[in-house]
Amino acid sequence: MHKKKVIVVLLLIMTLSLTGCTQYLKNDKGMVVKEPTTGQNLVSNILCQPENEDVLKTYKKNDVKVEKLPKCAKFTPANGGYEGIWSTLFIKPLSWLIIQIGEIVKNFGLAIIIVTLIIRMIIFPISKKSAMQSEGMKEASKDLQRLENKYRNRNSQQDQMMKAQEMMQIYKKHNINPMSGCLFAFIQFPLFFAFLESLYRIPAVFEGNFLIYNLGTSPFNALFGTSLDFGHFINSFSTGSWVYILLPIAVGLATFFSFKMNSGMNMGNPEQEKQMKLMMNIMMIFITFVSFTMSTSIIIYWITGSLFTIIQTLIIRRHKDVRSSKKRS
Repeated sequence: MHKKKVIVVLLLIMTLSLTGCTQYLKNDKGMVVKEPTTGQNLVSNILCQPENEDVLKTYKKNDVKVEKLPKCAKFTPANGGYEGIWSTLFIKPLSWLIIQIGEIVKNFGLAIIIVTLIIRMIIFPISKKSAMQSEGMKEASKDLQRLENKYRNRNSQQDQMMKAQEMMQIYKKHNINPMSGCLFAFIQFPLFFAFLESLYRIPAVFEGNFLIYNLGTSPFNALFGTSLDFGHFINSFSTGSWVYILLPIAVGLATFFSFKMNSGMNMGNPEQEKQMKLMMNIMMIFITFVSFTMSTSIIIYWITGSLFTIIQTLIIRRHKDVRSSKKRS
């Protein structure tokens, strides 16, 4: 029954994700057109007009009717008509919310942080349940390890059935539902892609700045230009662009501590735990590496979400410690 639910959720996510996607602007040679200053790949199906004159000329040169689009401040989810379930129900409303908050706080980097926190608060009941499952698995780890030792080298079908029954008893004792801990992971991916598409389709975002960073620039473009230019990298130390290297470092640290604090989902099997730790380390390295090519706006979203997860886990642990102390007294 649980497997069927997981399959249904995955199919739903895939269906929604494939009904409306970002389309990159290409020139006559079929090459993706880049924003002149930031080096960001330009999107052809942007939701509103760019304000940068050079970007406007680039779009017009490539036959994009930008003059028919609303100003970003005037954009509404109804603009542009129906583009599919994914775009209509998720991308446009999310883009509108980012724009509206950006207009209020006068900074789109800050708007991304605020919208990320709003969404994380909305899905807090699910993420909290996932975090509590992780903490529950940590509490159950000793019982699971004893169970693993008890049935070591006992591979008969009857023994394995008894082991499974005792494992379910341990889960029941610690109020654990292994499948519910996976639900938040399923939500994370469509959320990330929704933010990714929304931010790339709003020109006002990649034209803006947050602190000393341009929201449309990726660390790679800031350090090496639009191509792998080591001369540009050397010059970045005199121009101040080297500060963009701090963004992937921040992503790596935030991801590491987020994974570390939620690494309690093990099954009492040392080999499985070892494999899970290896998988998380590979994911952390991969995410850090990929962040070099992400725009600053996406990096801000990722770091904010990771910090939220860390704080949430600390609060849950604190709450569990207080409750445990009261029970002992």
